[in-house]
Amino acid sequence: MGTICRNSDLAVEIKTVTDIHQIGQAQWDKCAGFDNPFVSFAFLSAMEDSGSTTAETGWQPFHLVAEDETGDVIGIVPLYVKGHSYGEYVFDWSWAEAYERAGGRYYPKLQSAVPFSPVPGPRLLVAKDHPDPDSVRNALISGMTILPEKLGMATLHVTFCSGDESQLMEQAGFLARTGMQYHWRNRDYQSFDDFLGALNSRKRKNLRKERKQVLEAGYSFKALRGNDLKADHWDRFYNFYRDTSDRKWGQAYLTRDFFDLLHDRMRDRTVLVCAFNDGEMVAGALNLIGSETLYGRNWGTIDRTPLLHFETCYYQAIDIAIEHGLKTVEAGAQGEHKIQRGYEPVITHSAHLIADPGLKRAVAQFLTQERNHISQDRDYILSEHSPYRKEPSAS
Repeated sequence: MGTICRNSDLAVEIKTVTDIHQIGQAQWDKCAGFDNPFVSFAFLSAMEDSGSTTAETGWQPFHLVAEDETGDVIGIVPLYVKGHSYGEYVFDWSWAEAYERAGGRYYPKLQSAVPFSPVPGPRLLVAKDHPDPDSVRNALISGMTILPEKLGMATLHVTFCSGDESQLMEQAGFLARTGMQYHWRNRDYQSFDDFLGALNSRKRKNLRKERKQVLEAGYSFKALRGNDLKADHWDRFYNFYRDTSDRKWGQAYLTRDFFDLLHDRMRDRTVLVCAFNDGEMVAGALNLIGSETLYGRNWGTIDRTPLLHFETCYYQAIDIAIEHGLKTVEAGAQGEHKIQRGYEPVITHSAHLIADPGLKRAVAQFLTQERNHISQDRDYILSEHSPYRKEPSAS
């Protein structure tokens, strides 16, 4: 689309590009940094180059870029034109249905997100050496507010952004939405037994029992990283991923080429937990390593054994986080079953720009009610269902 606006106060030009390579790795990563692998050039370019995010799949890259007067990139919003609401995990199906029932055209829409993954992280990417990062963020937000009207679209959505980003966008007229995920927090544990010691006795006994049952059933596990990962591991994992995706969601978004590109570009930040039985790989869980967080993403299996999922995805991830001194494990969306396994509820954030006043009013009312319910649920879980030992109150 090219240039959409110029900000004379900041001397910045806002434009859009439909191919991440038009920005380039050096310029992109100068803004994205290296804390969160999911907004890195390596990850998002693997999505595009593998054919996973294309106009045909309903995820057309349409990244928003801010350039200074010299043409240097100082800010980026990873952005996509969406032809549907699949692969998002902050769902707006009811909004689309209501708007189209009233005669509106909800799709296509604009979406800033990590495709196919409910991973929280920055969406307003600003060059680390810029002297006034807030002004760049505001310029990016201004560009986003203009874009739907220029394209004739009804909405723009920024999902799983940071709380600070959501607040900034709310000040610019976006609607703020919250959600809830379950993350594991490392309280300076030196071993899995240290973690177990922080749980109440019933939960501690249950976790030990679950891990023992899996091992006694003959399963073994390897956490493979870097050059230890071979093509055969990816072949097996892709088959598991396809089987699980087809059964649960009806569509496997990621192509086989994506995993080859991920290996080529990010093998040192990738951990594939492989489960074996009688020497055969029967399940796998894909994890990416950030500066402080282990991100558990896709999983798949050809084995329906109970508890195998918990060990492969949750307990092995905790082992890895403790070993590498990582502060957090993020194990994806949903899953109240994660609570009793040491994962605690945290609030996630998104922001939504809606042009139609009637739809905006209706959505705003819904979001207020939803936000209250989520806050109450989180407080209730922490007070009544936390698996951790309660410290005795001071007398």
